[in-house]
Amino acid sequence: MYLISVREQLPQFQVSTVRIVTDSLADIPPAVLRDLNITVVPAIVRFGTTEYRDRVELPSWEFYQKLDVSPVLPTTAVPAPIEFERTFRKLAKESDQILAIHTIGKLSGIFNASRLAAQEITHADIRVIDSQQVSMSLGWLVILAARAAQAGKSIDEIETLVIDAMDRVHILAMLGTLDFARRGGRLGKGAALFGTLLNVKPLLSALNGEIVPVENVRTQRRALERLVELVIASGPIQELAVVHAHAADLAIEVEETLREMFPTKQILLSETGPVLGAHAGPGAVGIAWMNGTN
Repeated sequence: MYLISVREQLPQFQVSTVRIVTDSLADIPPAVLRDLNITVVPAIVRFGTTEYRDRVELPSWEFYQKLDVSPVLPTTAVPAPIEFERTFRKLAKESDQILAIHTIGKLSGIFNASRLAAQEITHADIRVIDSQQVSMSLGWLVILAARAAQAGKSIDEIETLVIDAMDRVHILAMLGTLDFARRGGRLGKGAALFGTLLNVKPLLSALNGEIVPVENVRTQRRALERLVELVIASGPIQELAVVHAHAADLAIEVEETLREMFPTKQILLSETGPVLGAHAGPGAVGIAWMNGTN
């Protein structure tokens, strides 16, 4: 089941806009978060015994600086359920309807922590969805929900929109190296052996709640071209984003290529945060998109 719903007897007050919550692995650019009033609960990254909240106490640029010089590799952790509970209680003062959409439940405890927190709230209708996606493929679902909330849709309508769109969001990424993903244990079955050939650039995707291999490509240039080719071949495009991990120049190249092919589309450019960066490693570039309906 991807959906957990907490439905209780609610106080009788004026219906207000549905509040949308996600986690920091969604990689939604800050300006979009502000414009759409999306609330983010940050995951945790640690260097040794020092702990930081993703992008709150450790911005992406500082994380990659630390990664270059730190004698120990970073580790990551899930926010405690109490962090989600605090967020829900604060939002419940503004609205009686809250929809939380989170990263892959099989690979992170974030969804479960949010679900447990939602069960503690007695005066709001809180729905928690496992998106089975990560980074901006999760982000597009959150943005879809937030736009619908601003348009005045009910929580039932928004929940249906998100669930119906889950099969239409995708992410495809080139990793600079598999070392970080392999050590973090976030690769799907068999994928740890993928991309072990010298100088091969692996392309990975999120499928059925796992990170899985798609192709091996011999060079970085060809890998970036292949990203674009696979996106175009997927069908009609509704939303596009380019995401990178400390690889802005490469991401801009991909964005410019996509802009030539989709001149009327707004293409978001996003840098992944410290928690995903700890697993992907520097040099990763990906495209996250939503296919349109036929």
